[in-house]
Amino acid sequence: MTAPALGRRFSGSGASAVPDSLALLAALPVPVVVLDAEDRFLFANPAAEQFFQLSASSLRQLGLAELIPPDSRLLSLVSQVRLQDAPVSDHGLTVESPRLRRTDVAAHGAPLPEMQGAVVLSLQDGSKAQRLERQLDFRGAARGASAMAAMLAHEVKNPLSGIRGAAQLLEQSASEDDRELCTLIQDEADRIRALVERMEMFSERPVERAPVNIHEVLDHVRRIAGRGFASHLRIVEDYDPSLPQVFGNRDFLVQVLLNLVKNAAEAVDPQGGEIHLSTAYHHGVRIAVPGSPERVHLPLRVSVRDNGPGIPAEVESTIWEPFISTKRGGQGLGLALVAKLVADMGALIECDSQPGRTVFRISLPMIPSGVVPALKTRDE
Repeated sequence: MTAPALGRRFSGSGASAVPDSLALLAALPVPVVVLDAEDRFLFANPAAEQFFQLSASSLRQLGLAELIPPDSRLLSLVSQVRLQDAPVSDHGLTVESPRLRRTDVAAHGAPLPEMQGAVVLSLQDGSKAQRLERQLDFRGAARGASAMAAMLAHEVKNPLSGIRGAAQLLEQSASEDDRELCTLIQDEADRIRALVERMEMFSERPVERAPVNIHEVLDHVRRIAGRGFASHLRIVEDYDPSLPQVFGNRDFLVQVLLNLVKNAAEAVDPQGGEIHLSTAYHHGVRIAVPGSPERVHLPLRVSVRDNGPGIPAEVESTIWEPFISTKRGGQGLGLALVAKLVADMGALIECDSQPGRTVFRISLPMIPSGVVPALKTRDE
C-alpha cells in the first residue's frame, strides 16, 4: 500500500456528485465522511479509511447501518441532523462491526447545503487518544523504573556473587545430602542474577539512531522466527515497497519485532495460526516530545498482527507495565521492554486487540533533514 492520496471522492448510482470543495477535507487528520439521504457513503478521507479499516471503494458499496448496530447512537445522531437541519454532536459512542471496535468515539454531524439530505460526519477515536496518553505516561514511569533497575543491579549482583562463591566452597567439603543444598543455592543465585540482568536492560543508556531499512529488519526477524519458534506457523508479509528508511536503532528494532512476533507465535493456535507483518505510510500521527515545543511526525508504520484469542480485557490497559503477564511462568518484562525501546527511539507503539485479531502498531519517524540515508544493500 503506497502513501495515501490526498482524497477519495466517488458517487454511487442515483447519487449526486460530491462537491469538489470537500477535497479540502481530505487533508484533515480527523476521519470525515459524507452520507447521502439514505446513509450511504459518498465521500471518505484517508483518515476515515483508517478509522473504518476499509478502502473508499469498499465503503462505497455500504451504508452506515451495515457497519454498526441498528440501535447505535451514531445513527440517531445522523437522523437528528436531518430533522433539525443543524449540527449535532455526541460523545462516548461505540462504533463496532465484525472488522473493528471503537469505544469512546466523539462524533459531530452537520447538514451539507449543496446536497439535499446529505450529512457531513466527523469522528474522533477517544479510546486511541487514551491509549496513547497512557503510553506517554508510561515513559515517565519508565524513567523511575530505570533508576531503580540500575541501583538494583549494583546492590544485588555483588552480594549474589559472594553467596554463590560461598556455596561453591561449602560444596567441596559437604556431605552428599548437603551438596544438593549447595547446588540449590547456586541455581537460585543464578536465577536471581538472570532476573536482575533483565531488569538492567531498563537502565538509561544513550541511543544511537540512524537510517534503517525496516524491510531488511523484518526479513531478518521473519527468517529467525521461521527457522525457530514460528516454524509451524504461516507468516504473511504485506509491505509497502515505496516506504522510505526509518530513523531508529537497528538492534532495538530487531529486538522489539522479535518480541512481538514471539508473543504472537505463543498466542495463536498451532493449527491454523497466522502472523501478518505489514508496513504502510500514514499521515497525521504526531507526538509531543518532552522539553521541545515541536511535535514529531511518525508516518511510517510497522504492524504485527495475529489471529489468536486476543488479550484479556482485564489486563489490556496494563500490558506495558513490568511484571504484567498472561503467560504461565511469564515474568512480564517483554512488552515493558518493548515499550521502553520504542520510546527511546522517539517512536510510538499501540495495541488493538479483540478475539481473533490482535495488532501491535509501531509508528516511526522519517529521516530528519540533514541526515544522509544509508546506502542500499543488494537485498533492497
